[in-house]
Amino acid sequence: MSIRVDLVSGHGADLWPRPGRILAAARTHSFARLAQAIDLAFGRWDLAHLHMFTLADKTGVSPLEWWDGEAPEGTLDGHSTKLSRLKAGEQFAYVFDLGDNWEHLCTVGERRVDPLEEFGETPSRPEPYWGWGTLPDQYGRRWDGDDGESRMPERPPRGLGDLPPILPLWGERRRG
Repeated sequence: MSIRVDLVSGHGADLWPRPGRILAAARTHSFARLAQAIDLAFGRWDLAHLHMFTLADKTGVSPLEWWDGEAPEGTLDGHSTKLSRLKAGEQFAYVFDLGDNWEHLCTVGERRVDPLEEFGETPSRPEPYWGWGTLPDQYGRRWDGDDGESRMPERPPRGLGDLPPILPLWGERRRG
């Protein structure tokens, strides 16, 4: 199946235009595997956060072991619940990090995707095969060392020491 994932909001900001990715997934994949694929496709690196899918019928899907018995009533286990419960055209939500609330609208494609055509093989897990938009850092950091209060550092003039001369456009390589 093909699943379109649009990043709607997160870290206190609504995003427009919405960045998105389209993933190929098998009906036998679990929601936990889909969550991993979405997080990687959206450049997440700190994965130690709760996440939750909410299906169109309001059923929640999340890894139950993360909740220490405190999962919302009726929540299904994301490791054992398969994507086969989804139908073409169905929409559902995915929220990564229940504190910063990175909210995604997911839409199951009307037509099936051919993994051999898209990847040249059948992937063992859900994989992105198309995407667009600028991905925000999951903590809103704009540069290494951003503390949320400091001014953005000035960019040095190109070619004056900001890059090592590895590629031709980065400057001449010195021989020593």
